[in-house]
Amino acid sequence: MWFLFALLSALFAALTSILAKVGIEGVNSNLATAVRTVVVVAMAWGMVFLTDAQGGIADISRRSWLFLILSGAATGASWLCYYRALQLGEVSKVVPIDKLSVVITLVMAALILHEKFTPKSIAGCILIGAGTLIMVL
Repeated sequence: MWFLFALLSALFAALTSILAKVGIEGVNSNLATAVRTVVVVAMAWGMVFLTDAQGGIADISRRSWLFLILSGAATGASWLCYYRALQLGEVSKVVPIDKLSVVITLVMAALILHEKFTPKSIAGCILIGAGTLIMVL
C-alpha cells in the first residue's frame, strides 16, 4: 500500500509544480506560499477530524513535538524557496534541482539515522545527480 501512496504523492507533487507555476504569475511568492499553506492546513486538519484522530494530540511526546515543529519549519523554508525559484525560473529546471532532495535525504539518513547505503541506493544517487545536471544544463 505504501507504494500506491508514494506514486500518488509523486503525481500530486507534479501537479503542484504545474499549478503553482500558473498560479504564481503576478503574485508575490511569499504570499502564494501562504495561500498554499492555508489550504494544506485545512486539508490536514480535515483528515484528522474525518479519521477521528484528534484524540491522539495529547499523546504526542515532547520529543515528537520538537521534531514535528522542526520538520514544519523545514517544510516552510522549502516551500518559500521553491515558490521563489518557480517564480524566477522554468519548471523544467526548478523541479529537477528540487528533486536533488532525494540524494540529500539519503546522505543525511546515512549520517544522522545511520541507515546503510546499498549499491542500488548509491547507483540511484549518482543517476539522479547526473540526470539533474543533464536536465538543467
